Amino acid sequence: MNRRISSISIEAPQSRTRRSSYATSVSSRRNENLTRRLSALSTAEHGEAVDTAITAAEETVAEEIAEIKRYEDFTTIDWVQDAARENQRRKARRVERAAFFEREGRLGWRRKVWEAYDAGQGWIVVTLIGIAIGLNAAFLNIVTEWLSDVKLGYCTTAFYLNESFCCWGSESGCPEWHRWSTFWPLNYLLYISFAGLLAFCSAHLVKSYAHYAAGSGISEIKCIIAGFVMKGFLGFWTLLIKTLAMPLSIASGLSVGKEGPSVHYAVCTGNVISRLFDKYRRNAAKTREILSACAAAGVAVAFGSPIGGVLFSLEEMSNYFPLKTMWRSYYCCLVATAVLAAMNPFRTGQLVMFTVRYDRSWHFFELPFYILLGVFGGLYGAFVMKWHLRMQAFRKRYLSQYPILETTVLAVATAILCYPNMFLRIDMTESMEILFLECEGGHDYDELCDRQNRWGIVFTLLCATLLRTLLVILSYGCKVPAGIFVPSMAIGASFGRMVGIVVQALYEAFPNAAFFAACEPDVPCITPGTYAFLGAGAGLSGIMHITVSVVVIMFELTGALTYILPSMIVVGVTKAVADQCGKGGIADRMIWFNGFPFLDNKEEHTFGVSVSHTMTAKPLALPARGLTVGDVERILSETKYQGFPVVEDPETNILLGYIGCTELRYALERAKRHQIVNANARCFFVPQDVPGTAVTPSAAMPAVSFDDMAETASAMSVDFSKFVDPTPLAVHPRLPLETVMELFKKLGPRVILVEYHGRLTGLVTVKDCLKYQFQVEAHENPKDDSALKAGQDKLWHVIRRVAQWIVGTVGTYSGGRLRLSEGMSPPSSAGLEGHSGRAGHDGELELEDRGHIPR
Repeated sequence: MNRRISSISIEAPQSRTRRSSYATSVSSRRNENLTRRLSALSTAEHGEAVDTAITAAEETVAEEIAEIKRYEDFTTIDWVQDAARENQRRKARRVERAAFFEREGRLGWRRKVWEAYDAGQGWIVVTLIGIAIGLNAAFLNIVTEWLSDVKLGYCTTAFYLNESFCCWGSESGCPEWHRWSTFWPLNYLLYISFAGLLAFCSAHLVKSYAHYAAGSGISEIKCIIAGFVMKGFLGFWTLLIKTLAMPLSIASGLSVGKEGPSVHYAVCTGNVISRLFDKYRRNAAKTREILSACAAAGVAVAFGSPIGGVLFSLEEMSNYFPLKTMWRSYYCCLVATAVLAAMNPFRTGQLVMFTVRYDRSWHFFELPFYILLGVFGGLYGAFVMKWHLRMQAFRKRYLSQYPILETTVLAVATAILCYPNMFLRIDMTESMEILFLECEGGHDYDELCDRQNRWGIVFTLLCATLLRTLLVILSYGCKVPAGIFVPSMAIGASFGRMVGIVVQALYEAFPNAAFFAACEPDVPCITPGTYAFLGAGAGLSGIMHITVSVVVIMFELTGALTYILPSMIVVGVTKAVADQCGKGGIADRMIWFNGFPFLDNKEEHTFGVSVSHTMTAKPLALPARGLTVGDVERILSETKYQGFPVVEDPETNILLGYIGCTELRYALERAKRHQIVNANARCFFVPQDVPGTAVTPSAAMPAVSFDDMAETASAMSVDFSKFVDPTPLAVHPRLPLETVMELFKKLGPRVILVEYHGRLTGLVTVKDCLKYQFQVEAHENPKDDSALKAGQDKLWHVIRRVAQWIVGTVGTYSGGRLRLSEGMSPPSSAGLEGHSGRAGHDGELELEDRGHIPR
């Protein structure tokens, strides 16, 4: 790899003034003569004034450009340039501090307080964010539980109390809690009606006010932390609608969870609060630290697991996680969970409802059953991801125009199917709480521990597992806040409890068998609740492909050190099986499905080709001289690129630097505001006094810098050199593609230029790397999706026929006032035949469907 460093260097008169001022002030401190001291101070003050003016002007320009880039949707952040700008800010602060000391002779208490505030601003921000996340989590827990119970009945003591608070201290209901009716068909109908109404309200809020509030948000947040810009995804309206719509969608009974949306609203909270502070509003790298810490806090309050949240952010969310970010994440999780514990939303001292404590140990003869749970978790994750992606392709192709109708119909269908099953009727977190419990101690939900009803419970749990899996595939991805953590854990818990009951039945049938020799007499040997607990961990690990954080989360949920080894075995088997079925968890699959420009640092590639195979050859470059303002405006209007290489001239193609499209457009607009240029004004992209450069008569016209435009209004040339990056990242054409991809992952540049002996030969972006990767994968694993698309067409035809029959039947009783919409025809699939993101110089990818449907 070559790192091309241009040798263009200009010493401004102001910089010579600064150095002379500083040298004079240093000599004055060594001399006790009062006259020389006063003279030096006056000289320093003059130098400071010039230096301060220059610094202020440059800082203003940098902030204006940064503000413009904040609103460029679907672009990528250049982390190399962001780091360079931060170094310049630090240097400016050091110069300003030294100048202040020279001027005042000492640092007063006001200055020290301000510096202390500036140094501790990060901890202040993290503290405020942690408090806000904890309060929001407590509010959501209380509202969600009440809305979930309202579908079943109400409290006569106080309508705002849910069933657990209304019947405080009672295990099996109380007279104060009333069902809506003593007639069960009416309760069934009200349950369905409440489910449809809650889902309708949630979908309507999302569609009307913040469409980014739909879904989990984890895959998008991973891309945002990596540098992808999605305007509004972490904004205030998204935070508000996510907070309001999430309890509605969960209480509606849809097979969705709140843990994924918890990460989203936590990151939104961090983004909104951090934008109130200048340090984070203008620095993307510091904002990235805050977002990583907020993602950890979101998991911490969702599971009551602060350490697990930190590990989740490290393992799944962040591609750059230094020790400083880990410490910030730890502190943010600490504050958030402490506030949640202080709020005590369940009035039990527990942070989450399904916290449980086990006081029994496990036996080695149970290891085969633990391995079975791990195999189930891996197969479950692979099955759900495969069919979920197919459902998403169908949803984008046919159902994208009907988000509210789709969500409402799904909620109604879910309520119809789930009400007869006692484990599907209640909220999933409450269901896991029941399945995790031991049978001893008086806990018996609908005869779950009754030996006489054992095989009926096994059949009910099997039906709950299969039906919940189907509903997760259909529901996750609809246009409401929806997570998949808790549904996967609930599925694993029901399967695990079923296995535990079967193992317990085997032990009771053959108590003297050698296989059960480790069991002590007159002591319960098999605890079905532990199998449910381990199955929940297997389900979570299988769908997300994470390991360490799952073990720690499950440990913090139970507090049982004895079950760490079984948890590690189950999660390890799950990960091994899941990796054999496919790479990446559901968040990674959704990134791939949506076409986000994201290079996963967990993947390793061996292509065996050089970067010249993937680069954009002969890119559009700007000559250092010869262009007019009209030419630059035409280039900006006719192209969609996000930057241009700067070369000496088109013939030699000697690389001089790189200028971003935002900087170039900003420079032109600022020049026009001063009304000193016209379309024929010459443009220069390098300083005109660089030694060894040829200057033509036309290029010898005086250049105008923005600092003195007003004084040289008659000049007909503009100098853009201050906006050109003279040291862009450049590599040799023969550099392996794998090394270039590592550069994108580790350094995070927007674009890498390719040069040979100083001559520009091409450029490469993240998008180019991903294009080549997809081409190689498609060549190695060719897929024919024509049969699948034909099947989807038939399914859509059946859905339309059923809808027409329903509306026609209802229409006969409404006098024809209800009529099926004319827009129920399937959309054209022309836009789905290829993922044709713009071939921009910055690696920009638009949110388009991938060209093939996942198999």
